[in-house]
Amino acid sequence: MNSLIERDRASLWHPYAPASPALPLWEVEAADGVALRLRDEQGRTHEVLDAMSSWWSVIHGYRNPIMDAAIQRQLSNFSHVMFGGLTHQPAVALAETLLDMAPGKSGRRLERVFLADSGSISVEVALKLAVQFQTANGRPKRQRFLTIRGGYHGDTFAAMGVCDPVDGMHSTFPGLLAGNVFAPRPPAAAKATPDTIQEWQAAVEDLSRLHSNELAAIIVEPMLQGAGGMFMYPAECVRILRDIADHHGLLLILDEVATGFGRTGELFASHHSGVVPDILCVGKALTGGYLTLAATLCTAEVARRVSASEAGALLHGPTFMGNPLACAAANASLGILATGAWRGDVARVGAGLAAGLAPAVKLDAVADVRTFGAVGVIELRDAVEVAKVTRAAVERGVWIRPFRNLIYAMPPYISSTDQVDVMATAMVAAVEVASTQRIAA
Repeated sequence: MNSLIERDRASLWHPYAPASPALPLWEVEAADGVALRLRDEQGRTHEVLDAMSSWWSVIHGYRNPIMDAAIQRQLSNFSHVMFGGLTHQPAVALAETLLDMAPGKSGRRLERVFLADSGSISVEVALKLAVQFQTANGRPKRQRFLTIRGGYHGDTFAAMGVCDPVDGMHSTFPGLLAGNVFAPRPPAAAKATPDTIQEWQAAVEDLSRLHSNELAAIIVEPMLQGAGGMFMYPAECVRILRDIADHHGLLLILDEVATGFGRTGELFASHHSGVVPDILCVGKALTGGYLTLAATLCTAEVARRVSASEAGALLHGPTFMGNPLACAAANASLGILATGAWRGDVARVGAGLAAGLAPAVKLDAVADVRTFGAVGVIELRDAVEVAKVTRAAVERGVWIRPFRNLIYAMPPYISSTDQVDVMATAMVAAVEVASTQRIAA
């Protein structure tokens, strides 16, 4: 009988890969805490630490007893009901908790929650909301969006349309993605000065003024652009975007699918700036990585305007909206965060990454090393040889998933100091191995 990996290659299609990828595959045999047990294509077993939190979502670790129990309790009751005309306790409790945690306690506040399937869909909903809001306000021509270069907001069409126009997927789908307005990327957090921030502000203000009559909203990932390059920029730039949006009657959408729920050292990245958006997108760590779920939060004013419009509704409704199992997982995950232990955990992980990755600065292949909260990044001068780097890390007991020219980690918050040290050491060693092999070739 063929191995599981051989059967996979014959039938499955993996993300951002051809139908039969040349890159190696590993079978996951078990997962517990921060650890994965992998089997490679030669049948060898590898015990590794997951430095990726399964794409930034498994913040409390695998087989977390609190998470497991919450889902089992809900499963014994009911696993799914339609959300059209029906409601249930897990969804209501989740909405109440999200609104209590979200930015804004006075003045501008987020007061309504739309439950979505995934982060990309939460962005789609946010963009729809913004366009419907502007139409309801008598400005139907406002159907474009202003964003900054380098961003990533998802793989569905409207979300792709506000991803970076060069590094995103615009060239692959010409004519299908909306023609949005792209401002320069803000200055990097580590190098920003008052002058460079002011210069960037002037450029964004000029674009906003030029296109204000056709713009519905500004959308950005606050302070940390994730899949667009793990780029970090100053909190002051988020405050500037809030002011520009207010000046031109635009909504501000903050995409915190990657940054929400503690990853940057604050519950939400927007807390660093003190900015409250009109619309907030969350996902990934929302359910602790157990089930797919996201949410789009908005102010009462946005909800009121859209509800009173000619359409009379937000025009979106996923089949599995408000899935009870996913909501139960989210409630359990947010309950763990409510203990407050995550602050110390994120600080510990961040300190370990900063110390452990520091030696990479001296390597010729490395352009930059940076950390933010529980995020650690090694930026190379050239594109990563994914297969070599991944294999080198696995051989050192760590699972990573590099992309472009980046080797990075977003470990589970529960990772110990020793585990984070192993992760960082493996990342640096993987760079050294890949660099040596490139030179030898």
